[in-house]
Amino acid sequence: MSEHIFDRVRQAPGVVLDRPTYHADSDREQDKLDGGVIWKLERSQVFNEVGDAAWDAFVAGDWPRVMEIFESEREAIGEEIRANTEQGLEFRRLRVVEHPPTPYLQWESHSHRIFVECGHQIRALDAATVAPLETRAVLPELMVYGDRALYQVRYDGAWTPVGAKRVDDPELVSQTAEAIAGLWQESEPFLDYFHREIAERPIPKIT
Repeated sequence: MSEHIFDRVRQAPGVVLDRPTYHADSDREQDKLDGGVIWKLERSQVFNEVGDAAWDAFVAGDWPRVMEIFESEREAIGEEIRANTEQGLEFRRLRVVEHPPTPYLQWESHSHRIFVECGHQIRALDAATVAPLETRAVLPELMVYGDRALYQVRYDGAWTPVGAKRVDDPELVSQTAEAIAGLWQESEPFLDYFHREIAERPIPKIT
């Protein structure tokens, strides 16, 4: 794995898309795939999930409502996984984690637990593992659709999602997928991380 692949992604030319356009564009790319793997790499420990009901409940300090919303999503998650399976797709989500976990990461981890219990493939990777790759900047937030396209997800200063940069260079797309796959091999099942680092922690609060 090249130590510079993620720097190349950041520097690569691409088409900058606003958030609605990015989601529509990536949906079309997923529909075009004939099997294969979709990769999601999550690195930041803080995001601002504006418009998400469970996030709004978290910000309001209503943890029971957060968990009620997360639990209510099981059926939809299962349907999404079944649709992916019928298309021959595997969605693999790699979550880089720092210690101690931020309130955001704790909140997200309870959602991820439910996703995993429904059959979603998620693994956790200690941030120390990727430190050698972050001499210039932390890893970018990425979505990679087979060998067709990758998106570097973009955020504003408050870590609110604002869209993505689409990169179509076939070689760079392929090499990025290989790099994430290499990190995946160094990671651990998300539920192992969850039960060790998250489950027994007090209910998180945003300060």
